[in-house]
Amino acid sequence: MPQQINQPLPAGFELNGYRIERQLSLGGFSIVYLAYDEEGNPVAIKEYLPNSLALRTEGAVVPTISEEHRAAFRYGLRCFFEEGRALAHLSHPNVVRVLNFFRANETVYMVMQYERGRTLQEHIQKYKGQLRESFIRAVFTRLLNGLREVHSNKLLHLDIKPSNIYLRTDGNPVLLDFGAARQTLTSEQAALKPMYTPGFASPEQYQKREELGPWSDIYSIGASMYACLSGSAPIAADARLERDQHQPAARRWTGRYSNQLLEIVDWCMQLDHLARPQSVFALQRALAEKQRTVAASGWLDNIRHRLRAMIQE
Repeated sequence: MPQQINQPLPAGFELNGYRIERQLSLGGFSIVYLAYDEEGNPVAIKEYLPNSLALRTEGAVVPTISEEHRAAFRYGLRCFFEEGRALAHLSHPNVVRVLNFFRANETVYMVMQYERGRTLQEHIQKYKGQLRESFIRAVFTRLLNGLREVHSNKLLHLDIKPSNIYLRTDGNPVLLDFGAARQTLTSEQAALKPMYTPGFASPEQYQKREELGPWSDIYSIGASMYACLSGSAPIAADARLERDQHQPAARRWTGRYSNQLLEIVDWCMQLDHLARPQSVFALQRALAEKQRTVAASGWLDNIRHRLRAMIQE
């Protein structure tokens, strides 16, 4: 089935005790709605509805799924349901809170806490290329606390990007949209067709998916920090694998930000997953060093050697 735009549930639709207010976003994998529970509290409801497998037309409630796509749709539905179950056990101020998940209309819904604020992407667009280092450090230091909790529960996010990092009105960041998340640290089943965002997805998301791990999300963290510096997404990893024309942060912004911050961004964005931080804790520890040199930890020597070689070319 060619990809088509699915129609959202209409405003006022009653769904398992929730009243749909309006559509918040529409992606290739799902639709997200603003809704209200029976007490009048706002929630965000994510509906599993991949437009490559199912189609809901105007006025319909139950999507149409062709026989050839039914098995793939059901497998994805099962993954989505298990994802909701796993995320419902997470309770961390820097991770979106899953309040409920249920089956209806021959698909699955995930009910999440509704957050007020704006995305980091919107913030980047407003202050393009002018974000302070103190702001970048504060956002990602706190965000990594949430990602560390995700990884400790044997989950990977696999779609970290500025538009999935939400800044609450108090400035505290929260990690959103686990649409690409899978229990890949323990699952032996083949995953659905890969979903990734060019510029932020790690190299192993394009190939060698058996190498996925915490370092894959760390690449996306580095790419998101790079976007804070540049005001736009970095070069996609698949293009870098063919011919790496990515300009390292330590070369591009030398003198504008501390060398230590720039070196951390470049460390996270290494194409070789073994050359990146292997855990969120390792990255947090480096980020907490602030202006102090981190050469003593050993990982920096290799990066400096590569940067010198690039400069001398």
